[in-house]
Amino acid sequence: MQADYVIIGSGSAGATMAYRLSEAGKRVVVIEQGGSDAGPFIQMPAALSYPMNMGIYDWGFQSEPEPHLGGRRLATPRGKVIGGSSSINGMVYVRGHAKDFDTWEEMGAQGWSYADVLPYFQRMETWHGGGDANGADASYRGTSGPLHISRGPRHNPLFDAFIAAGKEAGYPTTADYNGAQQEGFGAMEATIYKGRRWSAANAYLRPALKTGRVELVRAFAKRVVIENGRAVGVEIRRGGQDEVIRASAEVIVAASSINSPKILMLSGIGDAAHLSEHGIPVVAHRPGVGQNLQDHLEIYMQFAAAQPVTLYKYWNLWGKAIIGAQWLFTKTGLGASNQFEACAFIRTREGIEYPDIEYHFLPIAVRYDGKAAAGGHGFQVHVGPMRSKSRGAVSLRSANPMDAPKILFNYMSHPDDWDEFRRCIRLTREVFDQPAMKPFVKSEIQPGLALQSDAELDAFLKEHVESAYHPCGTCRMGRADDPMAVVDPECRVIGVEGLRVADSSIFPQVTNGNLNGPSIMTGEKAADHILGRRLPKSNLQPVMAENWQTRQR
Repeated sequence: MQADYVIIGSGSAGATMAYRLSEAGKRVVVIEQGGSDAGPFIQMPAALSYPMNMGIYDWGFQSEPEPHLGGRRLATPRGKVIGGSSSINGMVYVRGHAKDFDTWEEMGAQGWSYADVLPYFQRMETWHGGGDANGADASYRGTSGPLHISRGPRHNPLFDAFIAAGKEAGYPTTADYNGAQQEGFGAMEATIYKGRRWSAANAYLRPALKTGRVELVRAFAKRVVIENGRAVGVEIRRGGQDEVIRASAEVIVAASSINSPKILMLSGIGDAAHLSEHGIPVVAHRPGVGQNLQDHLEIYMQFAAAQPVTLYKYWNLWGKAIIGAQWLFTKTGLGASNQFEACAFIRTREGIEYPDIEYHFLPIAVRYDGKAAAGGHGFQVHVGPMRSKSRGAVSLRSANPMDAPKILFNYMSHPDDWDEFRRCIRLTREVFDQPAMKPFVKSEIQPGLALQSDAELDAFLKEHVESAYHPCGTCRMGRADDPMAVVDPECRVIGVEGLRVADSSIFPQVTNGNLNGPSIMTGEKAADHILGRRLPKSNLQPVMAENWQTRQR
């Protein structure tokens, strides 16, 4: 089998590159270990807690025991299905803050500033802002891209009460956090279209396969084949047999921030000492491979409801059956929403230039894995700091490609993490104490108002922080002369010809919010780098808080 480009991974970035390269007339093979995304568990937005916990769709990774969380192992789901993690995620769409990308450029990712990436976000989107986006400047958004972005109907009164409470607490509201102004309370956006999950598989991969220039190969990618310093193909295992799929132009690794560094290391690219430990011949000594691992942690602050307005009334077999049937036949109703319909991005204190907390509001008190935590009516907000200073690593467990890598996030290893999380709890309590929420809040379930001191909150955090599932940074992009950079700003692996990495692993720093949007943008922009073209820079500027140096709100 021969192709111009071989892409490992059919996820957010991989599917996007396959689409853009095929559009330009290139022949592409996409290697994907996972299977079909057909069926209601993936396609129905409200069923989002299922695919993330199903071995058929998830690689099933876990962190090593986390030393600062009492040795807890945290789940690290990554999609093993066409569309990758975009087929099992919460469908929340956040581009990230403009300053995130300016920071990337300052860190050595030349040409990835906000002015550079905004045109790619616009190219990939079809934005269905809807009537409630009044006051939003549509010039920041895209109107004809493959990725459909919509807003939930916000029929539940709790969504608007949450936004109103934020305003009463003195925070701004924003008509479009993905547009001019991220900071503030407002409607949340999702990759949902016509009541279905609009994953990278639906948006990019299926249209790419229809061109006849893209072939999807169901196989396990073992390593990149490198001859005389050049990537020439990918060794795969299919049906118990090993074979090589050759690329006449380039090999592109888009296998996630967990699997991409693993594949590079198995191919001889990584820290020479670590590779030698496992008997892997060194092709390129890149000590940054697997380092710089980052993520977002969050807690679920849960409240008992004073009125029966939450989704708890559907939290039974009959309720779920009714929602499921309505969705199956009409693609409407509660099944057509991920239920994350209101959100906020705020700053924890003065002197911080742009938001460092994200809120997802959910009108039921429940865990991500679908286990109800609150008996009876309740609601919750997911909250956590956006820019933790803690860094972890992905490393090899062995030289056997079938073994899962070692993942150590080193969560909460920086003292600032604890301070930021305590601020999250205290600021959130203040929001839920506002007049707009008063009619709905009966009591605080979790952490519970009995916990007030720093020590009490820290003990709660140690037990209850959860990953928001935003791992990134393990093949960091930077200047070619930066010893810890893995790829240059063209996404080329430094020290190897014909090999690129393009997915969330190349992010120098985690972005503000959920990572699916920036990962797809990375695929869009990387495809242009591969094709030797570039969209012109945007001259649109973000709206920033005026007195951020002296005021928190």
